[in-house]
Amino acid sequence: AWSYAVANESAPSLFNQEFINFCLEKKDEFTLEGLSQLHQWHLWQEELKSNIFLPSILQEKCYEAFISMVPRPSAFQDDVISGLLSIGLEPEEEVLTDRGYRLDALVEVDGSKIGIEVDGPSHFLVRKPTGSTILKHRQVTNVDGVPVVSVPYWEWNELGKNRSNKQQYLRALLGLN
Repeated sequence: AWSYAVANESAPSLFNQEFINFCLEKKDEFTLEGLSQLHQWHLWQEELKSNIFLPSILQEKCYEAFISMVPRPSAFQDDVISGLLSIGLEPEEEVLTDRGYRLDALVEVDGSKIGIEVDGPSHFLVRKPTGSTILKHRQVTNVDGVPVVSVPYWEWNELGKNRSNKQQYLRALLGLN
């Protein structure tokens, strides 16, 4: 189910009331990761505006599993936050969205909130975003209504220790030029 959500490939013959009944039958057998992925699948159904939804008892269980991950900010993330502060923004860190995603930072630009994801090597395969990264960015934008911008590790690393270059990069990323 999760792979279909990542690929954004609708399959109504697969995801139907039988699928929901199966999930309910097996609700106590799901791992934490399985429940988290089922939460993302449920959000995908909202994205699609489908008529298939998890019953509220299973939705709650999946949501609780999804938000149970403890955030661990990195030195890279701290450096980006420092850069945001240095250009006069007031980033909120590790913001939990209404639908359960955690954003590395949330800033306000011209009256609009923008989510910032500080994406290290685990978010990419050969500089292409992983499925979980694609899904998060898409669902935060489409379901939570918060546009997301990414700071890929290699782009940030190319800026070196030059604070002025980092400030210019962040301004350009956020449309502040």
